Amino acid sequence: MTIAYWCVLALVFFPPVLGAMAKSGGFDNSRPREALAAASGWRKRADWAQQNALENFAPFAAAVIIGHLTGLAQGTLDQLALAFVALRVLHAVFYIANQATLRSLSYVGGLACIIAIFVMAA
Repeated sequence: MTIAYWCVLALVFFPPVLGAMAKSGGFDNSRPREALAAASGWRKRADWAQQNALENFAPFAAAVIIGHLTGLAQGTLDQLALAFVALRVLHAVFYIANQATLRSLSYVGGLACIIAIFVMAA
């Protein structure tokens, strides 16, 4: 399995980690949506980071698969995939820490990685 595919696999487990953080410190499993809606502070931001991680997984996974199928240079694909993972981790850290500007910059950087893979694979 290539590094880029390992990156996809790693990001499969990222949203549940963020979800566990959001649910730490008191969580009513009989009413999970209500419990998360009532969360505040960093736990609420961890929930939002989880949602954002889920939303951005599919485009990244699709880009990696398309990069492989079209024969994009493996080193390039691996570097972009690693950069995307690093930027997504930073995005979550900045989201939870309430650092909006840094969060947005890391989001845009990750989006640029996805776009670069698609453009180079074209």
